[in-house]
Amino acid sequence: MNVHVGAAATPEEAEAIAKSLAEHLGVGVDVHVGDEETPAATAAPPEPSYPLGDDLGPTDRERDLRAEIDDILKGGPEKYRDRLSEQGKLFVRDRLDLWFGGEDGTRGAGDASAVDGEPAGVKFEDGKFAAFDDWHPDAPGRGDDADGKDDAGDGDRLPGDGLLTGAAEFEGRDVHFMANDFTVKAGSMASKGVEKFLRMQQRALKTGNPVLYLMDSSGGRIDQQTGFFANREGIGKYYYNHSMLSGAVPQICVLYGPCIAGAAYTPVFADFTVMVEGMSAMAIASPRMVEMVTGEEIEMDELGGPRIHAEESGSADLVARDEEHARELVADLIGYLPDRAGEKPPKRETKPPKFSPAGIDELIPESPNRAYDARDLLDRIADAESVFELKEGYGPEIVTAFCRIDGRPVGVVANQPTERSGAIFPDAAEKAAEFIWTCDAYEIPLLYLCDTPGFMAGSGVEKDAILEKGKKMIYATSSATVPKQTVVVRKAYGAGIYAMGGPAYDPESVIGLPSGEIGIMGPEAAINAVYARKLAEIDDPEERAAEEDRLREEYREGIDVHRMASEVVIDEIVPPSDLRAELAARFDFYEDVRKDLPDKKHGTVL
Repeated sequence: MNVHVGAAATPEEAEAIAKSLAEHLGVGVDVHVGDEETPAATAAPPEPSYPLGDDLGPTDRERDLRAEIDDILKGGPEKYRDRLSEQGKLFVRDRLDLWFGGEDGTRGAGDASAVDGEPAGVKFEDGKFAAFDDWHPDAPGRGDDADGKDDAGDGDRLPGDGLLTGAAEFEGRDVHFMANDFTVKAGSMASKGVEKFLRMQQRALKTGNPVLYLMDSSGGRIDQQTGFFANREGIGKYYYNHSMLSGAVPQICVLYGPCIAGAAYTPVFADFTVMVEGMSAMAIASPRMVEMVTGEEIEMDELGGPRIHAEESGSADLVARDEEHARELVADLIGYLPDRAGEKPPKRETKPPKFSPAGIDELIPESPNRAYDARDLLDRIADAESVFELKEGYGPEIVTAFCRIDGRPVGVVANQPTERSGAIFPDAAEKAAEFIWTCDAYEIPLLYLCDTPGFMAGSGVEKDAILEKGKKMIYATSSATVPKQTVVVRKAYGAGIYAMGGPAYDPESVIGLPSGEIGIMGPEAAINAVYARKLAEIDDPEERAAEEDRLREEYREGIDVHRMASEVVIDEIVPPSDLRAELAARFDFYEDVRKDLPDKKHGTVL
């Protein structure tokens, strides 16, 4: 560095200036007096006061930090960790090893302890030191105790404020995750944990990566609610963020314990919820609170256990046998989903179906009133081992499932003739509507397998809102812009053909099997409605029966799938043995079809 000083400067002054600047700036300095080209004084930067060789290493400062991290990884009080095995569940960090233990986030070894460090699939964790000042003896300002322990005692350990968040690789996919630590005040939520949860959600909105919620929380920490319950950036913001993430990135929640009150909203806001038998529960209030408010005495499992939500409320999509099974279910599930909205779901190599499509014709009974299992039909259409059913125990008159056809993920909505003859009841309509809506959000094509006498009638279903829930199913079918294919398998009566993607609902194709029928109602009901008085006037029973048979066959000719094809109501009649190949060709051809909705803010049907 060259520096020029006045011509009156002495050599001593030039030397002092050079030395001072070199020390201050850390560079070599040449000082020139006046216009002289030759420097009057030169100074080199000072030598470093510490070695810069390869023998550098951690000091006590880093060793102390690692000891603090190891302490945090141990979780809450030891007595609570010891109780987890009695409850049949893993310590949260062993759970992360199960989920993310492999190098690419595949099945973990499942035998890591909390002090072994992060599982291989965990990319990083945020907020390990959350609430550190509130409990750790090494926190600044807490002072040194004679025994080296915090005066508060082991029972007030709050590592991470009871909530873990971070990013990981799961089955080769980058995901955000959160996981409650049940050893820390029963996984309850407080201010620092809430902040971590919100940051994780907000980052997911920016990255567009899926989110895994591994929930085991008793709800908000009531004695610390000031500052995180009603605030703009408090627990309430969870559900705002859930709403913003909905349909933007897949949200999958697994319940590992009783999640009460606010904690129960995360699973119901998620796109997919998995409960674990003998372990999970969710409810708006605990059994004790229910008894206080209503006087009802009830056990947690009967209030909000897996059976209740899988069969009665429809809030659980899947029920796992244990923790390992829960992970297996989610690993299968995520394989049908894209990382974010606007992307196509991942394809795989095609597999032949479990059973030959040549058996489809014999599988479908000729009589419209005889039952068969829609799953057996799927096994002859879908790639082998690809059928993944959701909400199996809820609204069983409709089967909702993912599968693959020629390697391509497809969402299936199939009437189930073994359940109430495939009539659509309120729960089934609601289930189907939510499934259709989710498939449409994540670009998963839809396949409707129609075999229904229509929506159920009667005072019971009216009280259960058959019109409202049926409306939602029709609305979802109408609004879905993904490729849709409809197969008239057998019965397509009444408004059932509307809800099941009929010709008026902008499907890419409506194809029929030779067993198909489309009409306002079935032959039995139609004859009774139109000809009851005429038939009653025939006194001879045999003559009356013969006339009834004649009218029935005449009616069936008018609704036969051949008549519908002749009138170009449907696009084609397909030999049953060719159905799989026909669907594969049509889904392939229409893969990139574009469909636009009217320019509006949104519809009014929820």
